[in-house]
Amino acid sequence: MIRVVLADDQSLVRAGFRSLLARGDGIEVVGEAEHGGVAVELAQALRPDVVLMDMRMPEVDGLAATRRIVSDPALKDVRVVVLSTYTDDDYVYLALRAGASGFLVKDIEPDDLLRAVRVVAAGESLLAPAVTRTVIEGFVARHREPDRPPVALGTLTAREREVVRLVGRGLSNGEIAERLLFSPLTAKTHVSRAMGKLGARDRAQLVVLAYESGLVIPGSAGS
Repeated sequence: MIRVVLADDQSLVRAGFRSLLARGDGIEVVGEAEHGGVAVELAQALRPDVVLMDMRMPEVDGLAATRRIVSDPALKDVRVVVLSTYTDDDYVYLALRAGASGFLVKDIEPDDLLRAVRVVAAGESLLAPAVTRTVIEGFVARHREPDRPPVALGTLTAREREVVRLVGRGLSNGEIAERLLFSPLTAKTHVSRAMGKLGARDRAQLVVLAYESGLVIPGSAGS
């Protein structure tokens, strides 16, 4: 059973998502939170597999709640998925940087929602490459942070750097394997090692680091 916590300040939105999730076999909503502080408390108490987290909530917003959850070693198995609108790009980027496993727009189709919850619960990142690149490139273009510590790329081998660059461009392990002429398992191994060296919680965070390190230049991801 996949256990889900819903965090949104609007009760009607929570009811809608709860109804949609109830259609999925093996998915159970175990808690609801009206703001981020409650979401963190529920994550600590219930240890759900997935938290669906709205960004704009009173008292404690979704970004702050996401940061608290993903930074808590006791909650390392709890995956946060951001619920966003098309005006929340900056929040989404910062949540991905903090360690969220992906994001969904609130008008998602029911079948896509169920599929997304299952993907994240299985330990994968939820990344629609084109949309994710748009969010990340837009943020990088608008917000330069010269005081942010550089990503420690020196710890990566040349092969790992290339793999991270391709992850940032949105390629799957299979596509990376095809591009670099080795097996998907080898690609997965390189991705896992790069995540460990860079301190990335998951693939979504690795995409962010690929941009922030300069391995992927905004506007060049499709080349």
